[in-house]
Amino acid sequence: MLKNKDLISINDTTKEELRYILDTIKKIEEMDCSNLCKGKILGTLFFEPSTRTRLSFESAMKRLGGSVIGFSGDGSTSRKKGESLYDTIKTVEGYCDIIAMRHPVDGSARLAANSVIIPIINGGDGANQHPTQTLLDLHTIRKSHGQVEGLTIAMVGDLKYGRTVHSLAIAMSLFNATIYFVAPQQLQMPKDILEVLDQRGIKYYMTESIMDVMDKTDILYMTRIQKERFPDPVEYEKMKNAYILKKEMLTNAKSGLKVMHPLPRVNEISEDVDDAEHAHYFQQAHYGIPTRMAIIALLLGVLE
Repeated sequence: MLKNKDLISINDTTKEELRYILDTIKKIEEMDCSNLCKGKILGTLFFEPSTRTRLSFESAMKRLGGSVIGFSGDGSTSRKKGESLYDTIKTVEGYCDIIAMRHPVDGSARLAANSVIIPIINGGDGANQHPTQTLLDLHTIRKSHGQVEGLTIAMVGDLKYGRTVHSLAIAMSLFNATIYFVAPQQLQMPKDILEVLDQRGIKYYMTESIMDVMDKTDILYMTRIQKERFPDPVEYEKMKNAYILKKEMLTNAKSGLKVMHPLPRVNEISEDVDDAEHAHYFQQAHYGIPTRMAIIALLLGVLE
């Protein structure tokens, strides 16, 4: 179904494809995958800093029996000499079988996919999309709630620049979710995302208070206020502490509520939440391994 395809945006995927990938992740967790990608090479091209995404891609490929080449940051590449993204991608295409790429510019992953024949996986392009994070989020939700369909999710914090919530809102709309967007007006969800939700008849609500949603939501999805995305440092300073979740705030939480976060966190989740029954963000991060194993295996066609 997905052999030789790219994974650039959740907008490109159908509900059936998402279910297929989720089922494959479950299969990956239950089988020996140590030789699935023997002889295959993953190129990790990370033009922007990353911990979880880059390392989980590398770990995923190695657990599949494959090898990894790549870099993290522009400083050690010919980009510093002025080489174009197109030339970098075309060159690396000859060194590997599949590429996972992160880049600070919106649309860069699409450019890469249109430039080469081998599969491209978008590991985050600017404030645009982060589809593999969304897939591990959906897997996390299905593991914790037994389903993805018909749940209520509250997305909190930087919804304007947060690529993780852009992708997740689109994905959850395919599963008839009810969505609360918790953010100051200046950081609310972009209009183009809301237009998709309107077209799909999804119920969504906007508020500036976390406490408004605490007893209504199944998933509280926290995000950090992203300093690197803000064009104005003064505006960042005003917004950086807009939402800080503390353990005491979970007292009246809906039964079964799980707190998720794509990480890294700065101060938006207090450490006293870590031992709460609702905390689920570290488990969420660990699900990045089987999720990216499944994606690599499907795009390379070594698993059907």
